[in-house]
Amino acid sequence: MIALIQRVSEAAVRVNGEVVGEIDKGLLVLLGVEKDDDDAKAKRLMERVSTYRVFEDAEGKMNLNVKQVDGKLLVVSQFTLPADTKKGTRAGFSRGASPEKAEQLYQSFCNHCETVIATERGRFAADMKVSLVNDGPVTFWLQV
Repeated sequence: MIALIQRVSEAAVRVNGEVVGEIDKGLLVLLGVEKDDDDAKAKRLMERVSTYRVFEDAEGKMNLNVKQVDGKLLVVSQFTLPADTKKGTRAGFSRGASPEKAEQLYQSFCNHCETVIATERGRFAADMKVSLVNDGPVTFWLQV
């Protein structure tokens, strides 16, 4: 399971012009689900995302996590993250989970997140328009 996290000052997801998820300060989480992923990985990734120190403390060092700064999460499914891009000019998607499994684990990840932090969601498998202001920019790839 993969989370591409971006520290944001604001982010939103729109589907057909309607805002379905929106946050101010926090993390935009692009979530990719691989074939071998399970609920234990979803929970472990939630723990990593919610405690990863990407926000600045009083000395300007990245020592604070999203919970410590009263931030929120916006979680967006991103089936292209597990793509194989090692060769050629077109991505291969054989490492990704089936749509049914990916949706179940996306929802599981979001549900785990909601137990520890305010969490907004995109809409699984929808044609989403994601807007954000990447603060820094700060972006990290987390994988479990």
